[in-house]
Amino acid sequence: MESVPAPDGPDIRTSAALVGDGTDIAQARHLAVGFLTGVQAEYGLPVSQRALDLTQLVVSELVTNAHKYAPGPVLLDLGITGGTVEVVVWDCDPVLPVARAADAGRVGQHGLEIVMAVAQGFEARREPVGKRITARIALADDPWGAVCGRLPL
Repeated sequence: MESVPAPDGPDIRTSAALVGDGTDIAQARHLAVGFLTGVQAEYGLPVSQRALDLTQLVVSELVTNAHKYAPGPVLLDLGITGGTVEVVVWDCDPVLPVARAADAGRVGQHGLEIVMAVAQGFEARREPVGKRITARIALADDPWGAVCGRLPL
């Protein structure tokens, strides 16, 4: 894990370049688990089991989509920002993803909708080369069991 100090506290980040072989998605999930486990152990930040599980899910969906729709390498960046884990995936395809309308009969192709449903923040933007997808997931649950930033149903 790589850590660079920032003026207002530690900048906790890690990155990986993924080359597109069959092990990339599992490698990305393992990186996410190791990163969040390290954040908890080294910095004492609370990381709920929900945050750990959802981060693995988001990483898996975003890396899968990048490999499916963009030829070439994929970059994965994980960071801690204001009580959230920020998952950033870059690929070389400039076409931004579009969430599809709900369709109970559709098999597969629900990854983006899943990411948008579980994330506290989501952004897709074009870069000078390719695009960058960012999803933020709250690290801790509130005392009543609701996901931070959302009200219980």
